[in-house]
Amino acid sequence: MTNFREKSDPMIYEEKSARKSLIEDHSLYQQIIDALPVPIFYRDQNGIYQTCNAAHEKLIGISRDQLIGKTVYDVQPQEIAEIYARHDADLMESPGDQVYETKIKSSDGTFRDVVFQKAVIRNEAGEQIGIVGSIFDVTERRKQEQKLERAKESMIISSHMLHKIRAGIIIVNTDFKVIDSNESFAQMMGEDIVELYDTIPGLRGADISELVPDVIYKMIANIMSSGENNLERDVKYQNKLLHISVVTIYKQRVVGAVIRDMSAPVLVRDEIINRAQRVNKQNIDTVQQIAFLLGENAAQTEELINSIIESYRYSDEE
Repeated sequence: MTNFREKSDPMIYEEKSARKSLIEDHSLYQQIIDALPVPIFYRDQNGIYQTCNAAHEKLIGISRDQLIGKTVYDVQPQEIAEIYARHDADLMESPGDQVYETKIKSSDGTFRDVVFQKAVIRNEAGEQIGIVGSIFDVTERRKQEQKLERAKESMIISSHMLHKIRAGIIIVNTDFKVIDSNESFAQMMGEDIVELYDTIPGLRGADISELVPDVIYKMIANIMSSGENNLERDVKYQNKLLHISVVTIYKQRVVGAVIRDMSAPVLVRDEIINRAQRVNKQNIDTVQQIAFLLGENAAQTEELINSIIESYRYSDEE
């Protein structure tokens, strides 16, 4: 047993020596942390930078040689440096893992949203000798979160507006499921759809093919697959003449349909003028004649309505 120890002692000594040389090889440690993509720094118990890695240099635009010997007050604006220093003091007083979000002035002068993760470093005697920390840039994540929040707010506002519009409106996704619709749409589609609307607010998630006549479904499917901007038709449905406008909201992802009941006198008048302006955009005399007919001659007005509707007719029997 004694012989074994005597023979193995040199090996143990060499192993310990090798470990010690590795520990004391600061250049190796620097190479290791420089290889990490996350900015890393080390400040001593007095808040003075002792080292950092290449990612940290890139983030704040200050080289390691320039950073060593400085404090946070030398490299960041006063208000930001005070935040860092306060958290450092809290960590030294109550050692543990510290995580918090703040801002940092980057190399291009802009302020980035970052998350700090820090911990206390101790020497072999267990004494606190400083703080090591890493920095995670979450700027783009925060922008996306803010964008999503604004989108949610816009959806809420749009939904409220949607339900105030007289025209029937329905919005569907690429799976032909309803994203939202208003009560006017349900009323135009009939009593069964109204009952369903009362049960499912906005008819959200319903299959559009179960809600509209086949001709309207085909219009929606056409725009969804083609990605065209819009498609308009007149459709006879349940003894009503409906004007259907299908539009692309997000190309080949979200499509909306606006449905107007052409039986309503006000809508009829507006639609006649609107169509006359489109079809006869350069013919002012024709537009004036239509306006005159609307006010002065009901019989001729009806004849004009029929002729315009006939040119746009898209029967639900097709």
